[in-house]
Amino acid sequence: MSADLVARFTAALAHRLPRLSAPHVTALRLFNGYTEGFPRVAIDLYGTTLVLHDATSPEGDRPGMLALIESARAAMPWLTAALWKRRESRSQDERNGTMLFGTEKDLTRKIQEEGVWYTTRLTLNRDASLYLDTAPLRAWAKRTLQGKRVLNAFAYTGSLGVAAMAGGAESVLHNDLNNAFLTVAKDSYALNRFPVARKDFWPGDFFDVIGRLKKEPLFDCLFVDPPFFSVTEKGRVDLEQDMVRLLNKVRPLVAHGGALVAINNAVFVSGTDFMKAIEAVCADGYVTVAERIDVPEDFVGYADTKQGSLPVDPAPFNHPTKMVVLKVTRKDGRTR
Repeated sequence: MSADLVARFTAALAHRLPRLSAPHVTALRLFNGYTEGFPRVAIDLYGTTLVLHDATSPEGDRPGMLALIESARAAMPWLTAALWKRRESRSQDERNGTMLFGTEKDLTRKIQEEGVWYTTRLTLNRDASLYLDTAPLRAWAKRTLQGKRVLNAFAYTGSLGVAAMAGGAESVLHNDLNNAFLTVAKDSYALNRFPVARKDFWPGDFFDVIGRLKKEPLFDCLFVDPPFFSVTEKGRVDLEQDMVRLLNKVRPLVAHGGALVAINNAVFVSGTDFMKAIEAVCADGYVTVAERIDVPEDFVGYADTKQGSLPVDPAPFNHPTKMVVLKVTRKDGRTR
């Protein structure tokens, strides 16, 4: 397995390496196993750190990962660390990542994307604190939200809001249940010399916060990027069953002519099923689809590297991370 995996990784690298115009601060996916031949393996680059997502077994494929690291270092001699995330492990520490090369002090602490800095905490949880598949949505936020009032719901580490601020947003309110994630967002603000104000970061249950915001001015843009499944005392989030209910719940917070941005990254939710949910939200005629945003090419593979198929068909999207911008029309015409 290791030889075949390394061969496929080497072929994938040939397409990604030319994108590294600033290799010490760039972040991108180097290998997507689902579409490039090994569904249980994904490899990301964050600055000078290699992040290996290994879902092959609870123990992981250590020999395979070491072979990948050797291949990567031959192509990128400036790498300083490799973090191994065993996605199926029972140990939270192993899911968060253990070092196979370098030490924790060598891990990348920040990356730059389109001129914007993002703090990275690569061992914060089983992910890596910055989702690389949503890079085009961050580019959209930076490009279109100048002067806008933005709500970043389920903010995680706040990257969508950071991008909006970089584009000149009037204000961004970040909400996440976990205050540790919002601390990372504040660090990204500091990196970009944005003012860090407590009023812009609301830790707490989404459903509780939505209730409180009904008394506040409306938002010109509202990002909804929920986890796959979550249950709290206040409510339930379920990307398979409840997307329509979730979007309709936040709709009243969006200003006339504003944007409601829906993200669904559930691997087993097809593009067709997601669009059925979107069509249900649009059924009354007051919400329309403005545009669909696809993930970067490094997440879907290239003509000579593609092999295998995704668990379900994401079409009309190009990847299970499905992003759509909706335009909201209000009967009352309110903009604030």
